[in-house]
Amino acid sequence: MLRKSALLEIIAGKNRGLLATASDKQAILSAIAQLEDYNPTPRPVEAAELLNGDWRLLYTTSSALLNLDGFPLVKLGSIYQSIRVKESKIYNIAELYGLPYLEGIVSVAARFEVTSERRVQVKFERSIFGLSRLIGYESPVQFINEIELGKKFAAVDFGFDSREQQGWLDITYLDSDLRIGRGNEGSVFVLTKE
Repeated sequence: MLRKSALLEIIAGKNRGLLATASDKQAILSAIAQLEDYNPTPRPVEAAELLNGDWRLLYTTSSALLNLDGFPLVKLGSIYQSIRVKESKIYNIAELYGLPYLEGIVSVAARFEVTSERRVQVKFERSIFGLSRLIGYESPVQFINEIELGKKFAAVDFGFDSREQQGWLDITYLDSDLRIGRGNEGSVFVLTKE
């Protein structure tokens, strides 16, 4: 699809949005809107087989995510979102790197509830951040499996009051390997399936 290729081409080299100029952001948002108009999955929250799985972030306007790159001596690595449809769970994992032995992760686990054919209400439950070596982090899949087993980590590991820590996400485009979402804070997310 031409529109999809155009979007992927325009976000290439923008380091998930960290390197996007104001004019880049305008062009990217325009390309996203054009692709959303041709969403092949009009009821994305019902397309469990497409939605379920591990996704890697290609581009975002979320300052909460992009600001992770602003910590001293630390750079933002890959960002993943894993969706477990059967369990109604979402896991966000941001990898951080910098000085040797100081690689880390920031992770948030949440439950979601379907509220319309394209919107989910997200309730954050747990956050974990710490050094990858102390946590034993190797990959998103391994880490999520350990969370599911109830493992406590040698990290900052705390729960949220889900009544206070929540938001929503509209899935505005979904195909076999690309997903676009828009969040309640006005952020846009473009992800590819791993």
